Amino acid sequence: MPADLPGTDDLASWLTGRLPDGWFVGAPSVTVDREEILVVGELPAPTLDEGADEAAHSAAARGRIERFREETREERIEVARQAEHRYGRKVAWGARIGDVEELFTTLSVPVMTRLRQQERLVLDTLVDAGVARSRSDALAWAVALVGEHAGTWLEDLRGAMSAVDELRAKGPVLDDDAPGGGQDDTGGAPDPGDGGGGDPTSAQG
Repeated sequence: MPADLPGTDDLASWLTGRLPDGWFVGAPSVTVDREEILVVGELPAPTLDEGADEAAHSAAARGRIERFREETREERIEVARQAEHRYGRKVAWGARIGDVEELFTTLSVPVMTRLRQQERLVLDTLVDAGVARSRSDALAWAVALVGEHAGTWLEDLRGAMSAVDELRAKGPVLDDDAPGGGQDDTGGAPDPGDGGGGDPTSAQG
């Protein structure tokens, strides 16, 4: 994570305290990257007549999600504005009922990269086969495929990175109040090895 981005360790707790009671069944799932916070909450399922088929349940779920989206729009915009100020990221929303999930407007962020010929040929094959409309679509498709089939490995990787961050935070800290003001016998010169050194209206309604 870039050093200038605020941390999100307390994000889930902040949302728990900030979101209105009764919006979701339990705590929402929260996904964070460098640009966006995605909040997806479970809504209470609508009650249908006994014997209603799967299509009826799906339609009722989508209707309730749409109603939630419309009725909470203004308040979600305000929560997103506060979260963006606090955490330096845009906020997107979604809701689910059982297997039915809908994400409201989310960010689409361009990611620039350089590919060699063999890598470009992979994308062009996907385009020529009609799997994707463009190289950009093909690259997004490939990333989605990796996420789907390597999900466990990616979760393990994220867990390992979190463990490294925790260990780094627990490491020794230079005490500037120590005798000598934390300076060495070079008169305080820096160590040569030391480096020295989202908008509210797009709150995804």
